[in-house]
Amino acid sequence: MDLASVARAYREMASALPGVTLHYAMKCNPFRPMLTLLRSAGCQFEIASAIELEELLAIGVDPAEVLYSNPVKPVSHIRRAYAAGVRQFAFDSVEELAKLAEAAPGAAVFVRLAAFEMDSDVPSEGKFGVDAGTAATLLASARDLGLRPYGISFHVGSQMMYPSAWRAPMAAVGEIMSKLATDSIYLEMVDVGGGFPARYSAKPPPLTEYGQVIAAGLAALPYPVRAVAEPGRALVAEAGTLVTTVVGTATRLGKRWVHLDVGAFNGLMESLETGNQLRFPVWDSLESPARQLCHLTGPTCDSQDTIVFDVELSAELSAGDRVYLGSAGAYTTVYASSFNGFDPPSIRCVSG
Repeated sequence: MDLASVARAYREMASALPGVTLHYAMKCNPFRPMLTLLRSAGCQFEIASAIELEELLAIGVDPAEVLYSNPVKPVSHIRRAYAAGVRQFAFDSVEELAKLAEAAPGAAVFVRLAAFEMDSDVPSEGKFGVDAGTAATLLASARDLGLRPYGISFHVGSQMMYPSAWRAPMAAVGEIMSKLATDSIYLEMVDVGGGFPARYSAKPPPLTEYGQVIAAGLAALPYPVRAVAEPGRALVAEAGTLVTTVVGTATRLGKRWVHLDVGAFNGLMESLETGNQLRFPVWDSLESPARQLCHLTGPTCDSQDTIVFDVELSAELSAGDRVYLGSAGAYTTVYASSFNGFDPPSIRCVSG
């Protein structure tokens, strides 16, 4: 992990989204030196479990500023977070409201709005979120339960390459705010979520284009609110380089296979999640002018354990050579397991 790259990415996003407070999504990569750097740069944080909160408390983060954005939480985690000082909780159901009213009385709650038909490179939506009418009803119910109707959140999908994806959800937020105002409920926060992209095989649009769409959406709301975002991948992905070793090569049915000591189950799970469509930048230690298309696969005996098909590498690659995967700082080590007895990768810090 290149910490200078993380610092640079944070500065660029903060500049591109003026007036939007950035809360780094812990689930993306909770590497402590990186969290410490982000905190010192002025970044705030978002969690999906009470365990993630403990890592933030260890580096001195104020829990009152933390967003607990998982819409469905174990009651024990709600209690632990509330006792530690967290006061901002997401929800998207009547049952979750009841849990929050009992375990986090008086908390500020924000409803998760569904973002439908979003075409992101890493599809992640569909599990959470409600329509605009239900969102308004739930926020009114929150007031009745003694909770504080605080805001609305949404997520357009991970690795979203289209800045325009934020337009429809922002318009829906405005409609909900107007409807609630007729019942004397005025919200304080809009959470535009994450989904901001990093560079893999294709260069994403400039962050300023995302900032312009979001700023226009905020300006169109019926009254001013605090704006927050939950970036993860865009801050840390490009800072990570996965250094792997070739454990063997083979030619099967005319195709060259390169087996690495790290695969989908040891940190590259997004290869499976995207049907191998998320293509990490790849290069090797030989840098030979003789090139060959290869299938890059992991060390386990599972046939699904393949990272990328038809990637160009040095033709002479053999056991012991290195293969490097770029943009590996996000959703890699957090997914890693020791399946088949192969260790997850360790993390080393560099700067610059």
